[in-house]
Amino acid sequence: MTKKLSHIVTFILLLGLAALFLAPIFIVVINSFKFKFSITDTPFVFPNAETFSGAQNYISGIQQTGFISAFFWSLFITVFSVAAIVIFTSMTAWYIVRVKTFWTNLLYYALVFSMIVPFQMVMFTMSKTANVLGLDNPLGIILIYLGFGAGLSTFMFSGFVKSVPITIEEAATIDGCNTLQTYFLVVFPVLKPTTVTVAILNTMWIWNDYLLPYLVIGNDYKTIPVAVQYLKGGYGSVDMGALMAMLVLSIIPVVIFYLTSQKYIIKGVAAGAVKG
Repeated sequence: MTKKLSHIVTFILLLGLAALFLAPIFIVVINSFKFKFSITDTPFVFPNAETFSGAQNYISGIQQTGFISAFFWSLFITVFSVAAIVIFTSMTAWYIVRVKTFWTNLLYYALVFSMIVPFQMVMFTMSKTANVLGLDNPLGIILIYLGFGAGLSTFMFSGFVKSVPITIEEAATIDGCNTLQTYFLVVFPVLKPTTVTVAILNTMWIWNDYLLPYLVIGNDYKTIPVAVQYLKGGYGSVDMGALMAMLVLSIIPVVIFYLTSQKYIIKGVAAGAVKG
């Protein structure tokens, strides 16, 4: 009886926490269908016949922000940045784990150290360097994201690679595979749990990132977070209805991606952080 009561209390607490975390998203969704003045007056009330704006906020927001263009730039940068992070950091982790030298150890600890350096500490020198090197464009920012995402991703992959038996790599070599064939045909498929986890974490980071695209590529290639700020008018006025609508549209893709891949997160994090 005590155990059953404990489960009920735990369930109620978790349900309350879930409601607490989901409440801001729910409030944004219901306010995206209200007129902007109604949002200020009754932000926590469902839209009614007088306050319901239909799809007006969505249409207005798309027109004001250039949302379609921003969406495709965000998609382009996110997809190729995540692909570069997954491929290059997994190969780096494999090399670091399998080739034990002073230099690989130094590289590993340098990447781990980069995780604790705040972005704000290097953002101005980084943006200037990106401008001088011609990286202030959608292709260049992919390289910058690779640099900032390398630390955590390599750390996670390294932990998982340690759990991969080296005998399967030796068997591949005996069968005639070269280094790249061994990696892509044997090692990389085994890294699937951590690969999905790294992809999810970096997708949520890059898709929602505002500061780096704003500093590096600015208004020339606006991503969604940068485009949304243009709903702010003069003297601090903000079209709250359109803003709420654009926030809803911006979170839908990453939520869908997360829900379809979330079953791998705990498995991948545990494997990358504990094994080895």
